[in-house]
Amino acid sequence: MSRIGNKPVVIPAGVTIDLKDNTVTVKGPKGELSYTFNQNITLVQNEGEVVFTRPDDSKENKTIHGTTRAVFNNMVVGVTEGFQRELELIGVGYRAQLQGKKLVLNVGYSHPVEFTPEEGIEIEVPSNTKVIVKGYDKQKVGELAANIRGVRPPEPYKGKGIRYVNEFVRRKEGKTGK
Repeated sequence: MSRIGNKPVVIPAGVTIDLKDNTVTVKGPKGELSYTFNQNITLVQNEGEVVFTRPDDSKENKTIHGTTRAVFNNMVVGVTEGFQRELELIGVGYRAQLQGKKLVLNVGYSHPVEFTPEEGIEIEVPSNTKVIVKGYDKQKVGELAANIRGVRPPEPYKGKGIRYVNEFVRRKEGKTGK
């Protein structure tokens, strides 16, 4: 039994759901998202909530049941509240700045690294060592944050690099002389 898949998704006020074949479209105050899910999973819409059911307990249906419900819940949360990921730059001379909508990172390379966000994604730079990625699509927010972090991941000796806020970086001991 999928515990996540059996939980109903509560639909807040101001969110509309449109279902055509296997494609569900969720519209809310922050934007609009659509997702095509497996034809074996059925969506049952009750008053103020949505429940996902599967026809049988085959392995394929069990695996996709909870995933479909989680993706749909992320869509509802995204169009109402939105998602954000915070990153911090640690290192001497490492800094970030916005040029229009474009993020420019100076992280120890001979050239600055630039990122242009997709539609629906917003980048904020409250200080020159902190970057906040916001948006209503959880996958796009996470992907852009991971790409920014991938420019200079934190290294294990001094901890320099780009990391998520509150990310733990296991530090290694350097060479020790006798």
